[in-house]
Amino acid sequence: MVFWVFGYGSLVWNPGFEYDEKVIGFIKDYRRVFDLACIDHRGTPESPARTCTLENAEGDICWGAAYCVRGGPERERLAMEYLERRECEYDKKTIVDFYKEGEPSQPALTGVIVFTSTPDKVSNKYYLGPAPLEEMARQIATAHGPCGNNRDYLFLLEKALCAIGHEEEMVIELATEVRKVLGITGNGIPMEKKITGSSPIALKSHMPALHLRPLQEAVVMDS
Repeated sequence: MVFWVFGYGSLVWNPGFEYDEKVIGFIKDYRRVFDLACIDHRGTPESPARTCTLENAEGDICWGAAYCVRGGPERERLAMEYLERRECEYDKKTIVDFYKEGEPSQPALTGVIVFTSTPDKVSNKYYLGPAPLEEMARQIATAHGPCGNNRDYLFLLEKALCAIGHEEEMVIELATEVRKVLGITGNGIPMEKKITGSSPIALKSHMPALHLRPLQEAVVMDS
C-alpha cells in the first residue's frame, strides 16, 4: 500500500510522521473552517479549542500539503495508526483529488485521504459549528491543552499558509481578532488588556486517555 494524505491544519507545518514526499497544492469544493473541538491537544474537555475542519463549498479551494508514505506495509501502517490517533476527533476519512499550482484542470493525484468531520452536533460530539468571529476569537485566545495553546495553532497556520504563498483571508481575519483579544501588537509585543467574554462551553469527552508515541521523537504531536 502507498497512500497520500492531505493536510490543511497543523499537518501543514507539523506532519509528525515519516513521509517520502511532500507536495504543496489544493483540493476543490471545500473551505477551511474552525468548527471542530479539540479536547486533548490544544484544549481540554472543560475548555475545548477550536481547530480546522473542512466544509463543503462548491467552487472554493483549500490549500495545504499532500504527503506520500511508501516503503513497505509496516512503515505505512505505523504512519496511518499515528494519523488516526492524532486525528481522533475527525470521524471521517474522505477521498479527494489533489491539484498543484498552475495545473487547476487536471488532478495531480487521485485517491488522496483527508480527515474530515460530520457537521452535525448530534452525531458528532466534537462538532462545535460556526460562531461569530468575536466569540471564536475569545475561545481560541483562552483555550490550551497538553500540546500548547489554541492561539499558537492558529498563528502557526497563518504563518504556514504565508510560507507556501497562499494566505487565507479568513485565517488572517480570525488571527487578527485573537490578537486584539490578547492585546498583542503587530510585532507580537503584549499590551495591558484584560481578556473578557464568556467562557467556552465545556465538551465532555467519552474517549479514554491516549498514550501516544510519535514516530519521530523530536516532534510534538498536534491536531
